[in-house]
Amino acid sequence: MALIPHVEDPRPRLSIMASTLESKVEERKDNNEKTVDREKTCPLLLRVFCSNGRHNIITEYRRGNTPPNELQIYTWMDATLKEIGSLILEVNPDTRRRGTVFEFRLVYPELTKSIPRMKELGSIVIGQKGFDDNKTLAQLGFVIGDFLDIAITNPGRGMPPQRRMRPY
Repeated sequence: MALIPHVEDPRPRLSIMASTLESKVEERKDNNEKTVDREKTCPLLLRVFCSNGRHNIITEYRRGNTPPNELQIYTWMDATLKEIGSLILEVNPDTRRRGTVFEFRLVYPELTKSIPRMKELGSIVIGQKGFDDNKTLAQLGFVIGDFLDIAITNPGRGMPPQRRMRPY
């Protein structure tokens, strides 16, 4: 009879205590995404149409027409929604209030027909960090020649009034 030496199990043992569990959310950068050298790359013209409280109607983009509320921004494909929002803040002082919401839509032509389409891109809130803040134009499928349609909602508009709690 041969003796077999006792060997410790090399696999780590898991001991989980309910009070020590934590969840961690990490934002991962796509390694395939190219970074734009803004010193050497020519910017693109981004045509933005802003409207207070609502998006522009899709029919305003038909037959080569555009809404009258155009803002032209020179930027790059790696521009984020937060960065575009901050450029709008510079030219429109009414939007600087904390809690102002910018809802972004992409307006692009339908390739088989001559009608435009809209696609929801995300939203940002002034003074708050959000999930869509760091989304870039490239990540969102923007193609040069597309438009951005932005609905700007000031804090308190479109929401029911908040009731104050009595101090007693």
